[in-house]
Amino acid sequence: MTIEIDALVIGAGMAGASIGAELARDRNVVLLERESQPGYHSTGRSAALFSECYGNRPVRALSRASRNFFFNPPAGFTSVELTKARGALHVATKDQLGALEGLRAQPDFAAQTKHVDGDEARALAPILTKDWVAGLYEREARDVDVHALHQAYLAALRERGSSLRTDTVPRTIERKGDRWKVETGSETFLTPLLVNAGGAWADVIAQQAGVKTIGLVPMRRTAILLEAPAGHTVDSWPMVIDAEEQFYFKPDAGTLLVSPADETPSEPCDAQPDELDVAIAVERFEQATTERVRRISHRWAGLRSFVADRAPVVGYAKNAPGFFWVAGQGGYGIQTAPGLSAAAAALARNQALPEFVAREGVTASDLSPDRFAD
Repeated sequence: MTIEIDALVIGAGMAGASIGAELARDRNVVLLERESQPGYHSTGRSAALFSECYGNRPVRALSRASRNFFFNPPAGFTSVELTKARGALHVATKDQLGALEGLRAQPDFAAQTKHVDGDEARALAPILTKDWVAGLYEREARDVDVHALHQAYLAALRERGSSLRTDTVPRTIERKGDRWKVETGSETFLTPLLVNAGGAWADVIAQQAGVKTIGLVPMRRTAILLEAPAGHTVDSWPMVIDAEEQFYFKPDAGTLLVSPADETPSEPCDAQPDELDVAIAVERFEQATTERVRRISHRWAGLRSFVADRAPVVGYAKNAPGFFWVAGQGGYGIQTAPGLSAAAAALARNQALPEFVAREGVTASDLSPDRFAD
């Protein structure tokens, strides 16, 4: 069956779902997902913190642009509160004070955090050892309900007359005249706009389409869940990150999520935790706290995909008309989703960036795949 549509989005994780919903405001969109469940890979395995201090300059700007959406979602978008209070505490030992000052010197850290001493840090997270002598506390960092956000975007896509196909992988992608022809086996799609939101597979999709890649590197990150420490209720604790980002832990539904903040280059795949990374997570947690790990209740890994400058790639590919990138969100795809999807939809329509994104200092050139032309 051949189907003619206005836009085809490959990938139904947070990136694909959000830009698909935005494009569906005035276009007939089909969203293709390789898995039986959208968001199975990176979207469903995120630590899910909204922080205006996290990431490089374009990422922080996109996060600021997304803030109002998270705190005050558009009418009818969702009945669920998308964020809840958490806070983020960046802590330092004596040897890490230079790294902490480096964070504090960044304008967004200076604006969003307050300096705390070791005792104040332990008042916020009581299991920290006395080796931690100082910290920066970001009160406004918040947990994000990833499932609610993702499902709301998918619901908006459907309500606007567009559709999702799961268990669907493009077999062939080729340019035919002024449109892209994508064959999946049972269906053939013809579209003037092909959006590559394939996450860790984005460069693979580009190669399949004969489009120059962007040097995307998927990186594995490991996480484990531990029971709450005896005698403690952890729900009010902030996320704790060391100043050199060698580990972090945060409350997660009455347990503690712990990660060694690993970044291991990987092929696109269903990432699985490596036993060495799990052991490192346990070791760093035990060194940082007064606790000893007796049991790991769950362990997993996810892929965070980066390009060289660690900023997202959003825009039309050079010398490939109608091929549009939405890739390289790294670990920031959840917290930037509202701003990034609105920016992507505008650029796909050949419009200027939305005012609420542009006023935060984001430019089309910050995101453009043309920055990899050389």
